[in-house]
Amino acid sequence: MSVVSQVILNADDELRYPTLGELKSIQAYLATGVQRTQIVQTLSENEKKIVDKASKELWRRRPDFIAPGGNAFGQKQRALCLRDYGWYLRLITYGIVAGDKDPIENIGLIGVREMYNALDVPVPGMAEAIRCLKEASLDLLSEDDAKEAEPYFDYIIQAMS
Repeated sequence: MSVVSQVILNADDELRYPTLGELKSIQAYLATGVQRTQIVQTLSENEKKIVDKASKELWRRRPDFIAPGGNAFGQKQRALCLRDYGWYLRLITYGIVAGDKDPIENIGLIGVREMYNALDVPVPGMAEAIRCLKEASLDLLSEDDAKEAEPYFDYIIQAMS
């Protein structure tokens, strides 16, 4: 949930106006709006490039994933992995736009460990995949933009570790 939504809901729950501190948090959120939208634009416009670079790095680090018997062995399985990488990148952009990790948690992480375990997908391997996605993404951003985006990647990595 965005800072703005959270402030409004909290104030309404308590039947009061937003406090000065809450208004300042909205002001800080709005002040970073241009930066957050630029980050999201860069990531979304470069999704294919990011996913390709991240997957090549993952296969280099973990060739067992694409070897016979690996979870990404064969064209179909590899395509499913790439689809998931794109989905996680999109999920990260939702968090960046909101300025909050709640969309990542609510849309993408609730039940993810159970799902991957049920599909026999190694969760540590998914964490490594997100690390590769993070590296490929941050390489396209300025230092300041990378610092803003990095915690959203780290949140998913931590959840899968």
